[in-house]
Amino acid sequence: MTPEDVTDGADGPDSSDATDESELPAETVEEAERLTRLARNAIDENERDAYRRRREDVLEPHGFTARVRTEDAGDVLVLYPAEWREDGVIRTDRIDDLSRAVEIRLDGPGDPDDWDDLDAANRALVDAVRKVHGDVHGDNAAAFADFMSNHYARPMTSATGDEITEFRTEYFVRNAWPSKKQREVIEESIALVFETAGESVPEFRCQ
Repeated sequence: MTPEDVTDGADGPDSSDATDESELPAETVEEAERLTRLARNAIDENERDAYRRRREDVLEPHGFTARVRTEDAGDVLVLYPAEWREDGVIRTDRIDDLSRAVEIRLDGPGDPDDWDDLDAANRALVDAVRKVHGDVHGDNAAAFADFMSNHYARPMTSATGDEITEFRTEYFVRNAWPSKKQREVIEESIALVFETAGESVPEFRCQ
């Protein structure tokens, strides 16, 4: 992520003012979030830029654009009307309705009210990994699903590098009771989770 993609929130709507109502279709919001996470996880700068351009292409027909705001609790993706922005700065005098913006937290815990749906999606991804790559990788994927569902209430593929490191170095060895075979292939299993979902794997520490 480049500095141009992250701002400090001093020039835009506060997340506490956002509502669930939006003129953006749900699938557009989901795609913008997906592309943002891909950009965050990409190692190559050209790849990151490509994901951001695709995000703009998705939002432009609706008259929206995007930025990532940094807060103490982590980054927040903000989707807002392009008319609010001029020369790279959000003009607060042009904001007549803060609820038009959509805000999606990219770090930290998700919404517990969505737990059943996100856990079901995580389990479906585990089943897909198990079906294609076997039980050892499937069991590791299940442990990763437990971690992301129960500790962060978020999809596995939304995990940051730091969260994967936490899973790999702390949760997996202390709570998953892995077999020797599971321990030997855990890094590959994590990669297969993202590969199966068609996502890029964030960089993380193995030890």
